[in-house]
This record gives sequence, structure tokens and C-alpha cells, in this order.
Amino acid sequence: MRTQYHFRRSPQGLCAWNVHRLVEQSRALVRERVPLSAIRELDEPYWANERTRPLTCREIVNHARLMLDCDLAFPIILSSEGRVMDGMHRVCKALVENRAEIEAVRFVHDPAPDYIGVHPDDLPYDE
Repeated sequence: MRTQYHFRRSPQGLCAWNVHRLVEQSRALVRERVPLSAIRELDEPYWANERTRPLTCREIVNHARLMLDCDLAFPIILSSEGRVMDGMHRVCKALVENRAEIEAVRFVHDPAPDYIGVHPDDLPYDE
């Protein structure tokens, strides 16, 4: 699978975490049920192309396909502040299915980002 990243802005610049590494680091975390109402990203522009341009219809359809194909058996990964680091397609699928909760793991202390201040187009994307 192609390398994926979680991005978050910081005073030091754009931070990027390799999602495969986040999955490995979160394996031993305790699973919990989180209400979808607590997922703030559902009411924020999450897939906004860094707010440089609006999403195209094709991009929206591609996200819809990912939502329909994802597996809710895998927990989403939350930061220590409760922000989604991995699993937004699963969150959206749970919302479409009218679920009230989703299974999650939460970091007590966030791991250090893999990259800081690197543009997403300049990150390595292995197939």
C-alpha cells in the first residue's frame, strides 16, 4: 500500500507522521469506544488540499470509495488531544451507517513527527 501521512500544522511548520509507523506504535494501546460526536474533524474541512483549492468531484468520489471499502474492525488512531491521526474514512463510514460510536486507540503522548516543514509533494511515497 502507498505510504500515507497524517498532517498537522505547528509553529515549526507542517508536521507529517507516517501512518504505517503510527499503526505500529499504537498496537499496544487500549481500545476504547469514542462517540462520533467527539470527533471534531467531522465538522471541519479535513480533506481540503491544505486549503489551496477546493476538492474536485472526482476527489470526493475517491474518498467515498475509500469510505465504503474501509474496515471498521480496525480502530482509528487519536492523538493525545483526541484528534484523528488515522481513520477518518472509517469515521465517515460509521457516520453514514448511523453508528453512535467508533472503536479507537489514543496516544497518551504523541509520537514525534517523521517530518517537519516538508511540503506533502516532497515526502517519499512508496508503493
